[in-house]
Amino acid sequence: MTSTIASHHIGGRRVTDTSLRALAPLHSPVDGAPLGVVHAGDTTLVDSAVRSAQKAFQNWSLVPVKDRVQVLYRFKAIVEANIGDLAKQVTAENGKTTAESAAGIQRGVEIVEYAASLPQLFAGEILEVSTGVDCYTRRFPLGVVAGITPFNFPAMVPMWMFPMAIACGNSFILKPSEQVPFTPLLLADLLKESGLPDGVFNVVQGDRETVEAVLDHPGIVAAAFVGSTAVAKAVYDRGIASNKRMLTLGGAKNHLIVVPDADPVITAKNVVSSAVGCAGQRCMAASVLIAVGDCDAIISAVEKEMRSLACGTEVGAIISAKAKQRIEGYIERAAAHGAKVRLDGRGQKPAGKAGGNYVAPTLIDGITVEDECANDEIFGPVLSVLRVKTLDEALAIENANPYGNAACIYTTSGATARYFEMKAEAGMIGVNIGVPVPRDPFGFGGWNASKFGPGDITGKDAIAFWTKTKKVTAKWTAKSTNWMS
Repeated sequence: MTSTIASHHIGGRRVTDTSLRALAPLHSPVDGAPLGVVHAGDTTLVDSAVRSAQKAFQNWSLVPVKDRVQVLYRFKAIVEANIGDLAKQVTAENGKTTAESAAGIQRGVEIVEYAASLPQLFAGEILEVSTGVDCYTRRFPLGVVAGITPFNFPAMVPMWMFPMAIACGNSFILKPSEQVPFTPLLLADLLKESGLPDGVFNVVQGDRETVEAVLDHPGIVAAAFVGSTAVAKAVYDRGIASNKRMLTLGGAKNHLIVVPDADPVITAKNVVSSAVGCAGQRCMAASVLIAVGDCDAIISAVEKEMRSLACGTEVGAIISAKAKQRIEGYIERAAAHGAKVRLDGRGQKPAGKAGGNYVAPTLIDGITVEDECANDEIFGPVLSVLRVKTLDEALAIENANPYGNAACIYTTSGATARYFEMKAEAGMIGVNIGVPVPRDPFGFGGWNASKFGPGDITGKDAIAFWTKTKKVTAKWTAKSTNWMS
């Protein structure tokens, strides 16, 4: 399924350099099986990727947009034909269930479809501002751009970035998480098979040193990032310091608010799906369930639904032993501080997967607003219940948190839903939906400390991020001249 060494992909071919610094060997979070090793790209390797991308940009940027997107049409078909193998690779290195891996890839395909429609979206504007005087706009690619992506969606998050970036005429350098280096190489192979010219898409493997080399390189003019808030802020600041256009997405602390009139069956299934899907390792996962008034029946239904899920088959693995230990520490401290652990997911060893990293669905009841579980992004299948008396009290808790990715409400009242929609301080709002990820053309992006930089990473805003606009003012006389004579 994978090679022993996670190679780089530069200029249309895989590049292996064992003289580069080797990172810790990788093991599958599913069962502990060895996957391979990453040799971290240094400034020289990054420079090689940039030079390859710059050379490719000279021709790629001149290809008409309607011709550029033909590559994406072919890429979409090839990805869909290979989605089974791609999903197996994502599962092997990330730990998701195979169904979750396939769903993430399919979501990435939706972004490819949107990028393929760029000829219908790329047209400029024109206005006759005075007699014989026109003002109009034209979009141009930026040049060599980069994406720095996390471990939790090895295929989907890169596909949030590179399809639109290359459709806009840029060359792209991807720096994936060192924990999931193999899936991006498969994407690079499929792009090459789709007819993308060599050098338009490149992959450089590595860790923080590699990221810094990307951010510092003067030949890279823009970069996008997805990861934790602390790193997102550091990446944003470093990129801006080197005069790059930057958009970085950070962490979250998403609140699901349930009121007594919520449908108990729909709510329980949806809340649990949000909290434990992808083992809770996503920035849109439910983290705190705020129960307004008497919601005991709904919380009991949530617990029952959680208990029905089998760890290792219906709930995937945690990315690393270190992350597993960190998640279990939150559960331990919550219990020590007086919260009731209604469902404890610690100590899981699914049959045949003893070497894997697992935390089963966990439900903690009776936390307070001061508790760690109410404030930290746990990034695991842990749902904490915080009880309040009024919707305004729940909104105050939601709006006081420093993040702003998602806020959701479960209710059968349209008036309650609209009130919540207007008051909640988050960029993505869910009504009876616990993972309110917008579909294109509506872009993905939060507020507050969940995002640094302008606009959203997908949708219409992506076109603006990956291009620059030229404004032309032209005046013509009514009299024509035969300049060819």
